[in-house]
Amino acid sequence: MAQLTTKKSLTLAAAKEIGAAAEAEARKNAFTNCIAVFDDGANLIYLVTMDGTQTGSINVAIQKGLAALRFKRSTKLFQDMVTSDKPHMAFLPGAVPVEGGLPLVAGGQLIGAIGVSGMPSDKDGIVAKAGADFAATLT
Repeated sequence: MAQLTTKKSLTLAAAKEIGAAAEAEARKNAFTNCIAVFDDGANLIYLVTMDGTQTGSINVAIQKGLAALRFKRSTKLFQDMVTSDKPHMAFLPGAVPVEGGLPLVAGGQLIGAIGVSGMPSDKDGIVAKAGADFAATLT
């Protein structure tokens, strides 16, 4: 008989803490970012746009997070492929070839994703990594 699995689910409290860790990293570096945190079903659980962040970064952060979730990988990987020998990856539906989107993994399970925008993409990646690193500590 088929069995169901047990999986971890991202809570609002955890999403807020992930977002807070990312925001703290942004503040430490004097960045202004939009931070989007999704659960594993691609539902936007937490969104914050720091003062001074351009409003265009809201949708970009959302799309980075969704791409990282759908493909279970960093959006930087797509960026690296597009700028090297695989420019066609820019046309992969749902891919966002700009650093700043990371899957969130806790206890070896995908629990969601984070998308960050507002600064040059390498800086967005630093902020997203802070959130993802915090998520990895959750039990």
